[in-house]
Amino acid sequence: MTDTLTASLADRFAAYRAAEPKARIRSAAAALGASEAELVATGVDGPAVPLRAEWGAILQSLEALGPVMALTRNDACVHEKHGVYRNVEVGPHASLVLDEQIDLRIFLSQWAVGFAVEHGGRASLQFFDRHGDAVHKVFVTPATDRAAYDALVARFAESGGDGAPALPAVTARPEPAAPKADDEIDADGFLAAWDALQDTHDFFPLMRRFGVARTQALRLAEGRWTERVPTTTARAVLDAAAASGTPIMVFVGNPGCIQIHSGPVERLAEYGPWYNVLDEPGADGTGGFNLHLDETRIADAWVVVKPTEDGDVTAVECFDAAGEQIVQFFGKRKPGIPELQAWRDLVRALPRA
Repeated sequence: MTDTLTASLADRFAAYRAAEPKARIRSAAAALGASEAELVATGVDGPAVPLRAEWGAILQSLEALGPVMALTRNDACVHEKHGVYRNVEVGPHASLVLDEQIDLRIFLSQWAVGFAVEHGGRASLQFFDRHGDAVHKVFVTPATDRAAYDALVARFAESGGDGAPALPAVTARPEPAAPKADDEIDADGFLAAWDALQDTHDFFPLMRRFGVARTQALRLAEGRWTERVPTTTARAVLDAAAASGTPIMVFVGNPGCIQIHSGPVERLAEYGPWYNVLDEPGADGTGGFNLHLDETRIADAWVVVKPTEDGDVTAVECFDAAGEQIVQFFGKRKPGIPELQAWRDLVRALPRA
């Protein structure tokens, strides 16, 4: 895009920020008919150094920074964890960060543009897909090795980071394909295959094999493996987990990244439409967990059970009006270990419609 378009967008953002000083840049981008990546690239929210598209190498370099804050979100939910990027595995289809605190499933084919951003005295690495939507961000904290961060930015800066970055080329997100009609699905075959599941990770390939959309799958299995529950169930899960001390897993994602919290939740608070977990990190800069869930965006919620070789695994899943997954909750577990009875008891006691 041209410098004129860049200046125009920057001017429009300045006017919007003057009228809405507390607006987040994601909300501002939507209001201005732009993408967040385009807005970040103008530098209006702080200097933005474009990064080379060496995403795997950048991930493998993050451990040297020490404790940071990892953020992954979708339109309705923000997931923040403090920790270190350890045990990074870069793969052709999915990449992993496997640590007790920073636990990620990353799909680098969706990553298209990245920036090192300085905003209000806080530094971050921000990554976006080809539609300009944020897929993952890494924030410097007081516990971070700032010299290591600066060295990473210098190493991966596009053309040394000289000059103002051009706006990234973004493409409009295509309309999702309409799901097949129920009578076009081999429902009996799909449910029989669901009965035979041995691993929760096999569920997505199962849906692809039968051409079933996610919420359609849950509806087809209702009364057998799934149960529709009130849209307030996410709050009920967090309240019950905090009250009982039951450790849970919280999955939040988008097409480019899924971020996972495993452990307890403690401090809960409501602010406007957002229901929040506000657990602070420890003195070493690790261990904190923040969740910000816009409950007004939840259109559907389900209890979903999948058989595995370790026994049944139970999830609570929430979706928006378009059928996109907002958040998933599980009891804390690892492969080879049966599901926590405390989690099953918690789910069983949740309010029903």
